[in-house]
Amino acid sequence: MKPTPQLFSRRSALKAVAAGTTAMMATDLFQRGASAAQEAALTPLKGRINHSVCRWCYPEIPLAELCQAAKEIGITAIDLVGPKEWPILKQYGLHAAMPHGAGKGIPEGFNDPSLHDELVASYETLIPQVAAAGYDKIICFSGNRRGLSDEEGIRHCATGLKRLMGTAEKHGVTLVMELLNSKVDHPDYQCDHTAWGTALCDAIGSDRFKLLYDIYHMQIMEGDVIATIRKYHPYIAHYHTGGVPGRNEIDQSQELNYPAIMKAIVETGFTGYVAQEFIPKQPEPLQSLAQAIRLCDV
Repeated sequence: MKPTPQLFSRRSALKAVAAGTTAMMATDLFQRGASAAQEAALTPLKGRINHSVCRWCYPEIPLAELCQAAKEIGITAIDLVGPKEWPILKQYGLHAAMPHGAGKGIPEGFNDPSLHDELVASYETLIPQVAAAGYDKIICFSGNRRGLSDEEGIRHCATGLKRLMGTAEKHGVTLVMELLNSKVDHPDYQCDHTAWGTALCDAIGSDRFKLLYDIYHMQIMEGDVIATIRKYHPYIAHYHTGGVPGRNEIDQSQELNYPAIMKAIVETGFTGYVAQEFIPKQPEPLQSLAQAIRLCDV
C-alpha cells in the first residue's frame, strides 16, 4: 500500500532519528525536537535498555502504524494491550511487555475482599492466555483505600493475590502491581508508595508478584527516585516514564533527569522493560517518542 504523505513524513523522520542519513538531516530533526541530541540521531541504540511504549498514549494513531513506528525507532514491545491486539503485535514482531489485567479498573482492586472471587476468576482465565501468547507479566491494582489503613490494605491484597500465585507460578506469569500517585491522578489509590508495595510483596512471598515502578507517579508521591530504585530494585519488574509535572514529554521541559535515572536502572542489572508512558504535546507525537527513546538510551 502506498503510504499517505503524512505517514511517509513520519516514517522518514523516524528513520532519520533511529539511524541517521546525513548530518544535515540530523541537525534539522534536532531543531524540530525529533532527537535527544545531534550525535544520538546518527548512532544505533546501545541496547542496555529494553524499550516499550504504552498504547493508550497514542489514541489517534492506528495500532499497526504505532507498531511500525516502534520498530523503526528501536522499540521492541508495546504496553497495556489486550488479547484482541496481540496478533497485531506479533505481525510486527513486537512483544507485549505488560498486557492489560482483569477486573473493573484501577479503583476496584485486591484490597476489597468483596471483589476477590470476581478478580481471582478473571485472572485465573487470563493468566493462561498470557502464557500461551508467549508473555510473562500482567498488570494488577490495589484499588482505592476507602478508609482502609495501610496494614488492612496489605492484608486484604495479600489474601486475594495469594489465591493466584499457584496459577501464576504454574504458567510462569508475574502479576505486577502498579505504583500510582494518589495526589494528582488517582485520588485515594492505596498502592501509592514504594514501601507499601514492597511490604505487600513480602507478605505474598512469591517471585511471581512484583511492582511496576512508575517514575512519574513516584516522583509526585515521594521523590528520591534514584535512591529508591537502588534500594528496592529486586521488587521491581517493570518501569514507566512520564514528565513531571503534567505527564508530557520527558525532555528539558520537566524536572526529572531521565538519563541519570536510566543509568541507575541499568546499574541494578535490570533486564526487563522500560515503557514510555507520557502524553505527547508536540505536533508530531512519534517524533516525541523517538526523542524519548534516545534520551533514555544510556
